Amino acid sequence: MSDGPARVVVATGNAHKLAEIQAILRDAGLDVELVPMTELGVPSPVEDGDTFQANALIKARACVTATGLPAIADDSGLEVDVLGGEPGVRSARYAGEPADDDRNNAKLVAALAEVPLEQRTARFVCAAAAVTPDGREEVVRGTMEGYIVDEPRGEHGFGYDPHFVSQQADGRTNGELPPAEKDAISHRGVAFRALVERLGSLLS
Repeated sequence: MSDGPARVVVATGNAHKLAEIQAILRDAGLDVELVPMTELGVPSPVEDGDTFQANALIKARACVTATGLPAIADDSGLEVDVLGGEPGVRSARYAGEPADDDRNNAKLVAALAEVPLEQRTARFVCAAAAVTPDGREEVVRGTMEGYIVDEPRGEHGFGYDPHFVSQQADGRTNGELPPAEKDAISHRGVAFRALVERLGSLLS
């Protein structure tokens, strides 16, 4: 595009998530200007889908409707097998409103208090969606397999990261992984790299 990179609204006001998405898209070679929805005054829609994919599309569609610009969104969370997939789509508000990482993590650790480590298998899931003003839509899914530990470790990441150990991380929690190393294996990295392959044609 001769007038510079395409402007794309990102359906988040979370600075950590925005930085992760920016880094992933940049590393994948996609030249776009990302604008958070909060900067454009887009209100957060009601995320009442029962899957990560449904909620990602709800958020992306709301941004397109409000701004007339292409939008990308993700919905992500943690699924713990012994808890029947909880907290799932409720991950951000697992301990209730308002959303609070510390309370969510405390509730998770309490729920697993009697569960041995080998039964604490879990995965992070990310559904990434792109929607254009002319109605085209793409949604992809990425996962990161691992397990849950009681004691938080590390200063990086956010959410459940200090308690989640990826199968690919040599015993380190997501909170202990430098951002670039986490992005290379994370659910969000997998999903958005897959989405990048489709974004070029969507935005052209």
